[in-house]
Amino acid sequence: MDIQFLLNGETVRIAKVPATRTLLAWLRESRALTGTKEGCNEGDCGACTVMVSAFEDGQIRHRALNACILFLPQLDGKAVRTVEGLSGPEGQMHPVQAAMVEHHGSQCGFCTPGIVMSLAVAHRNGAQNFNDILAGNLCRCTGYAPIIRAAEAASQAPDASWLDTDIDKLAALTSSAARPPAEAQIFAPRSSQDLAGWFLENSDATLIGGATDVGLWVTKRLSSLGKVCFLGQVADMQGISVDENRVRIGAATTMNEVQDAIGKFHPDLAELLRRYGSVQVRNAATLGGNIGNGSPIGDGPPALIALGATLHLRRGTARREIPLEDFFIAYGKQDIEPGEFIEAVSVPRQTDALRCYKISKRFDQDISALCGCFNIHVNDGVVTTARIAFGGMAATPKRAATVESRLVGNAWNAATIEAALSAFDVDFSPIDDMRASAAYRLETARNLLLRYFAEQSEGRASTRILEVTP
Repeated sequence: MDIQFLLNGETVRIAKVPATRTLLAWLRESRALTGTKEGCNEGDCGACTVMVSAFEDGQIRHRALNACILFLPQLDGKAVRTVEGLSGPEGQMHPVQAAMVEHHGSQCGFCTPGIVMSLAVAHRNGAQNFNDILAGNLCRCTGYAPIIRAAEAASQAPDASWLDTDIDKLAALTSSAARPPAEAQIFAPRSSQDLAGWFLENSDATLIGGATDVGLWVTKRLSSLGKVCFLGQVADMQGISVDENRVRIGAATTMNEVQDAIGKFHPDLAELLRRYGSVQVRNAATLGGNIGNGSPIGDGPPALIALGATLHLRRGTARREIPLEDFFIAYGKQDIEPGEFIEAVSVPRQTDALRCYKISKRFDQDISALCGCFNIHVNDGVVTTARIAFGGMAATPKRAATVESRLVGNAWNAATIEAALSAFDVDFSPIDDMRASAAYRLETARNLLLRYFAEQSEGRASTRILEVTP
């Protein structure tokens, strides 16, 4: 596959790019741009953070991304800035760089380039939620206090105007970028129609959305993927549409975009997604990928199942819809045919009653011991509908069907809740593992129903902050 993109303001053209060559490896080995560091090589530490800019829906968007799990074909038609390309043409420091020096924001310096790039993207976007912005950048020696002081100081400075040169160059680059051909091993379709036709004939290929999961197959398992299809250019599978009946989310929509859009309908789901990986991960990871990998501990499916989500699948010209909960058959097995892919997810419009509780040892950047999502509606003191779903409690994301049955039709009171608690033992048989014991998971699940009842009955909003030591 031939690609072209901007690197620190200069056009780069690469012929016959390997599908799984990472940006990090290419920068360090082919361009000697070693400011971008390799730390974890799995998208957790943020030492490899770069700025990636692209035109989307007619406007420029700047994102912080992890170069260690970003494949070169994903950069076609985009602009990349590394820490070496952040300063001005006369050597003037970017406001973030200057503030980091002034406020002593670096000691050993290994993590500093990634921190600087995360803050530079935030500075470009006018974002100041620094605790969230830096959640994906680990620093083990400086401490975050001087880094936050530097971020706050830099936020008051004007943007680095020299970075605007990328915009004009990117517009020309994007308009002239050739459509990647349907090669034998690599395909980058521009529409779901192109994807459907190609994937029907190449059903053994790996579909790659943001590569936040597949990237680790390469960097950690050293897997060879064979045929791959990159979905980042499939415009009609991105974005969110809303009508009076439903919210429809394209499968290639990033988790940050989902978080931004869903908050007005279900704030608790948006808060849950804030704890999904890091900014860098959410800028790449897609909703379809989060569902499609079938993880029993993914945080997205339990909330969507509790909301009654529908999965929209496509195979060639044939489309079908299934309840999201029916997609997960067993561990590692989903209801999807060869050549079929997830096109979208839709959630019915409804009065918001959703509460999501992510239980993990750390607040940020951690895998759930369990994740419980409750969507219970009460009318005239009686439970009319109940949808309760958990991750981390079974081999798949799963509804608490027996618990629900003991709630529906009964009074919304402490006696009903108490009678339903024993049903968790019927619905779930969790396992002991490194994150929690089976007994802990069951007891916590019961306590979360009690918590939901207390919060709803007393009209209190969920704090959604739980730290545990199983």
